Amino acid sequence: MPQILKPQIMALNFKEIFTASMILFAVIDIVGSIPIIIDLRKKVGHIQSEKAAIVAAILMVLFLFIGKEILNLIGIDVNSFAVAGSFILFFIALEMILGIQLYKDDAPETAAVVPLAFPLIAGAGTMTSLLSLRSEYAVENIIVAIFVNIIFVYFVLKSSGKIERILGKQGINVIRKIFGVILLAIAVKLFTANIQGLFK
Repeated sequence: MPQILKPQIMALNFKEIFTASMILFAVIDIVGSIPIIIDLRKKVGHIQSEKAAIVAAILMVLFLFIGKEILNLIGIDVNSFAVAGSFILFFIALEMILGIQLYKDDAPETAAVVPLAFPLIAGAGTMTSLLSLRSEYAVENIIVAIFVNIIFVYFVLKSSGKIERILGKQGINVIRKIFGVILLAIAVKLFTANIQGLFK
């Protein structure tokens, strides 16, 4: 009798989802970005949380599938992309630590896409991490991990005003300095981890 082929059902691996979610959570670091989000809201008056979350999710999913091909197409390797991202993180960290303003917009209407969705949420560190995760985990598990993080990001963006009231101005300043140093360390680590690959 001919063997009947059964369609394969895509099974989710919760261990992979959890691990990938934790890695993305650490790289996105939306909690550490709360001071930046509050500053952006003061600059533009309003942050479109839904738009920022949706755009970031689309960018991350697209990059998961075609990121490496896009970089190769325009002649940029992953190391160069990560080094460029480290500079962006470096300057954002300087803003947080020194209390200076480097990001300027002559007539900002919204911060939903730049610099919130990119590069703050779906930045070079996140994109590089997605490429690394794809080599180890199933794509469907990474996609679930992306949306788990995006949901959390959305709630943080939506609640930034309440968080500011709870922490107060002094609390925000303290957190801003602390996470500025952490972000600076991440930028340095991202730079040193990828700069060697450019000279190989």
